[in-house]
Amino acid sequence: MPLMTMQRDTRQLLRTGSAIFLSGALAALLTATVFGGIGRQGPHTNSGWLALMVAMGCLPTGVLTLVLGLAKLIGDRKR
Repeated sequence: MPLMTMQRDTRQLLRTGSAIFLSGALAALLTATVFGGIGRQGPHTNSGWLALMVAMGCLPTGVLTLVLGLAKLIGDRKR
C-alpha cells in the first residue's frame, strides 16, 4: 500500500511514533557518548541523567505508538 493511499490518522500515528522513538534513541546515544557515558551507578553527569530519563520515556512510548500505527495500517489494508 503506497503512502499516498494511507488514511490520514494512520500516517499521523506512524509519523508521531517515529519522531518519539528517534528522540529517545538520540537521547540514549547522547547519554552514552556526549554526556559522559554510563557507569555502574548510572550516568556521570546531570545532563546524562536527564537524557537517560528522556530515553526511558520516549523509547517505550515510541515503540508502542509505532506498533499501534502498524496494526492500524494492516487493518486498513484488509478493508
